[in-house]
Amino acid sequence: MGLFAGITVATAIPAAVISMAVLPLFGRSNILENNIVATGASAGTSISAGAIFTLPALILLHHWTSFDYWWTLAIVGLGGLLGVLFSVPLRRTLIIEQKLRFPEGIAAAEVLKVGANPGIGAKYLALAGIVGGLFKLITSGLRALPEAFTVKGFFGERGIAFFGYSFSPALLGVGYIVGLNVAILIAAGGLFSWWLAIPLYNSFFFEHDPVLMHKLIGLDAEDAAFAIWRAQVRYIGVGCMLTGALWALWSLRKSLWSAVRSGLKVGVHGAAEIPHTERDLPMSAVLVCIALFVVPLFVLYYLVVGSLGVALAMAVIMIIAGFLFSSVSGYMAGLVGSSNNPVSGITICTILFASLVLMLMVGGKSAIGAVAVVFIGAVVCNAAAVAGDNLQDLKAGQIVGATPWRQQVMLCVGVVVSASVMAPVMNVLLFAYGIGEPSHPGVKALPAPQANLVRSVAEGMFGGTLPVGMIAIGAVLGALIIVFDLYLKRRGSRWSAPVLAVAVGVYLPLDVSTPILAGGLVAELVARWHSKRSPNGDVEKLAQNGMLFAAGLITGEALVGIFIALCIWISKNPDVLAMASEIPGGKWWAAMLLLGICYWIFRAGTPRRAA
Repeated sequence: MGLFAGITVATAIPAAVISMAVLPLFGRSNILENNIVATGASAGTSISAGAIFTLPALILLHHWTSFDYWWTLAIVGLGGLLGVLFSVPLRRTLIIEQKLRFPEGIAAAEVLKVGANPGIGAKYLALAGIVGGLFKLITSGLRALPEAFTVKGFFGERGIAFFGYSFSPALLGVGYIVGLNVAILIAAGGLFSWWLAIPLYNSFFFEHDPVLMHKLIGLDAEDAAFAIWRAQVRYIGVGCMLTGALWALWSLRKSLWSAVRSGLKVGVHGAAEIPHTERDLPMSAVLVCIALFVVPLFVLYYLVVGSLGVALAMAVIMIIAGFLFSSVSGYMAGLVGSSNNPVSGITICTILFASLVLMLMVGGKSAIGAVAVVFIGAVVCNAAAVAGDNLQDLKAGQIVGATPWRQQVMLCVGVVVSASVMAPVMNVLLFAYGIGEPSHPGVKALPAPQANLVRSVAEGMFGGTLPVGMIAIGAVLGALIIVFDLYLKRRGSRWSAPVLAVAVGVYLPLDVSTPILAGGLVAELVARWHSKRSPNGDVEKLAQNGMLFAAGLITGEALVGIFIALCIWISKNPDVLAMASEIPGGKWWAAMLLLGICYWIFRAGTPRRAA
């Protein structure tokens, strides 16, 4: 699905549901056993995302003709294992000290708790799961209703007007869980890209890129807007992410260092006095394993470039960027969830940084330079994806009373198992469809949008075609948002403006960010409803059924998304479930159904009588 549509389906919640259904067949099971299953299985999403966002770029660069099993296993597996290790000191920093939300971790914990204690919450979860699953089947599988609502058109001589809204109950659920503050920032970033930057570029600056100007000829407003966004405007998000990433690291520097020191202290003096719910892998063992995993990666890099000096530089860049961007990934996962974590944007940042260093060593026109930075980006992408996902699992574990080090070990197992099947699956897809170019006449190739972006950036850096101006604009925008956030903190405002949340909105398509805003609005209405009736009550606890309903929407859509993906993979036909034609007036029917789901979430979160 990632190669076909540019999205991956989160697996922790579906795995928890499957575990609760299957484990009882072998005897009594408990919440911690279901949690450890979900932890191991969740690596599937992270590893697949890390692989498909980067490695197909090597096919597009014509460096590979197929996915070699051992190379793929080594790059993806070692990168994922490094992600687990990088996330060990981040658990205390981001979950305990920063108290980030980690929405999918909360959702997974609610699923697990309902499985352990059935009751009215299970009814909300099951009902929402059915609703979310049916909606996904009708839109993405049967295609009886459209997946998105769009309004488009030209105004003036070259102005572009575009609005998109994805009909996704899961995105509503994510918005409900992250809350209105973060949802507003994501939507604001999207509106900046699509309502300001794209129209301005098409009106005044399109002649600066002759290749893009030629592509825009004859396109309608939506296609033209997306073409400008892909070629130019989303690089503003990359620049914003660079600034936000550096600022996040600077802001977290003391907490990160404190976490590493406390981990080393535990490793030296033992953990007998520490509760099992606070025990991570010993930091000394973590550092030793990181050093051991870097050695085979250094050898692989040497085999690629044939130079010890360049291979050493690649390994150093990889380890530094891996930890830094794993920290950023974990932070963003805490804000908006793993499914909306801009891992591909983090990978682009890595490739930009690695390219600047390698250009000094091998030259700006090196034939192997673009390939080398893709290999660096592949490891970092897998590390960042796994780190963000691991912290979601650890958040769920914290809520249900799990032992962190056991989860961290289990995720390592999940990483190795997932990495071992990536090459065969990707080769089957490459043979059946082709990536970028059709493998057979009449077959529609898999577009692999993130890998194409990685290829474009790598080639652009070593060919001089990268839109540096847009990245600079994004960096300035990020700095202004940081200043605004500091102003809000000084005033003691309940609102904040984390720059990476805005960067996500700039980088995402508009139809993804708008439903998150709708979910955030429902969450705010629920919170205000409870605040008026219980001024001194715990609003989150009072609105727990709403959280369960949101988790159910995510669960149902994820389960059906997996079902649709399996049907496509088995049949080798993207339209295997599609109906002959869409229902007349489909967008209005879908909009009304989604409004009904919004009201349903509100009613679930504001029960009129005691359960």
